[in-house]
Amino acid sequence: MKPIGTKVEYSEERVRDLMRVYDMYIASCKYINMAELYKTIVNQPSKRFWVSESRCALVISAIMRGEDVLNTMWPTKKEMFLELYRRVSALQIEYPNKTMIELCTMAIYQKAPKFYISPGTAKVMIVKYRRKWRVEKMRRLRIL
Repeated sequence: MKPIGTKVEYSEERVRDLMRVYDMYIASCKYINMAELYKTIVNQPSKRFWVSESRCALVISAIMRGEDVLNTMWPTKKEMFLELYRRVSALQIEYPNKTMIELCTMAIYQKAPKFYISPGTAKVMIVKYRRKWRVEKMRRLRIL
């Protein structure tokens, strides 16, 4: 359903939220077990669901119509959209006059119970972010 090569709209904001949880976890540990680190942080609460309003509305609308859109998704994304479907359904009862895009916007900006990414994906995101941070830091030091 999602076109190949689609860019994540909120990638910078999402990795900053992931780094916030990463830093909190590192600060709370006496000993850091790298194998457990990424498994733990992806299951920590996130400040929102990391999906665009339009993508959420497309998928939730398809689920409501009875289309089988979840079969081709990774288990974590499937779990995320099922949680969003549950929340949008509850919001639809509470706000019957709102459009699907408005309901999805309300749902995705609620706190998410976890990041809905794999530990491997979290590791890649954090490594890239830290590498980029180091390069920018070195660039600033050379300018000063």
